[in-house]
Amino acid sequence: MEQKYILENCTSFKPADIFECGQCFRWNKEEDGSYTGVFKNNVLNVKKEGEKIIFEGICEGDIKDVCRDYFDLDTNYEEIKEKLSNIDEYLKTSIEYGSGIRILNQDLWETIISFIISANNNIPRIKVIIDKMCKKYGNCIKYKGKEYYTFPSIEKLGEASVEDIRTLGVGFRDKRIYETTQMFLNKEITLQELESEEDTDVLREKLMTLSGVGEKVADCVMLFSLKKYNVFPVDVWVRRVMNELYIKEDDEKKVSKKLLQKLAKEKYASLAGLAQQYLFYWKREA
Repeated sequence: MEQKYILENCTSFKPADIFECGQCFRWNKEEDGSYTGVFKNNVLNVKKEGEKIIFEGICEGDIKDVCRDYFDLDTNYEEIKEKLSNIDEYLKTSIEYGSGIRILNQDLWETIISFIISANNNIPRIKVIIDKMCKKYGNCIKYKGKEYYTFPSIEKLGEASVEDIRTLGVGFRDKRIYETTQMFLNKEITLQELESEEDTDVLREKLMTLSGVGEKVADCVMLFSLKKYNVFPVDVWVRRVMNELYIKEDDEKKVSKKLLQKLAKEKYASLAGLAQQYLFYWKREA
C-alpha cells in the first residue's frame, strides 16, 4: 500500500549526505534530486523541500514508524554535532560539510553480506553486484510502474551454490558469501546472538568468525547496523584524512590501523564512528 509521511522542521537530514556517505548501497538519485531505495520490504522515495522531508512509497507497517526507526529520527544529531564540533576545527569543518548525515538502522543480514561484497571494491560496482543479487534472489515490489527487489533472505541465498554466486560478478568473494550464508543457515551463528551482544570487542570477534569478515567489515557492520558508535572503521580515505590532519607521516600507508584507532578513541571516545563518517565523507567528496 502506498503511503506518505511529511517530516516538518527536521534539522540534520540531507538525503545526499545520508545516502552518499558510504553506509548504504541501495539508494539511487532520481532526476528531481530525490532518492529512491529499498530496505527490508519497503520501497521509499525521499525528498527534501525546504525544511520538509517527504517520504513516499510502499511500506510494511505504518510509514511514520518505519521512517522513525530506519532514519534514526529519535536521535538528537544536533547534540552529537555540537559535542564533536568542540573537539577541534578539522572535525567542525567536516561536520559543516556533511551536516545532514544520519546513521541508518540497517538490516543486519543485508549489512553483513553488503560489506563482504564491499571489501577491496568501489561503490558503483558494489551497487551493481547487490542489485543483481536482489533481482535474482529477492522478492519483487512494484512501485510507480517500476520493479524493485528486496534483499534475499538467508534461506533464499542459501539455495545458491558458489558457482551461482560467482555469476553475480562478485569475484573472489563468491566462496566467502556462500560460506557465511551456510553458517547462518546451519545456525552456527545467529542474527539474534549478534544483536543481543553488548560488548563491542566480543561482538567484533563473533563477526570475524564469518567468512570474508575482517576487522574493517566487522566495524562497518557494527556501526551501520548495530549502533556501536564507538567503533572506528579504517579504510583508505580515513587513513588519508587522519594522517593529513593529525599524524603527518610522509607515507600514509605506513600509518598503522592500531595507531589510528587509538587516536580516534582518545579524541572522539564513544562517538568515534560518527566522527569517522563526517571525516570520510568530507575527505572523499570535498
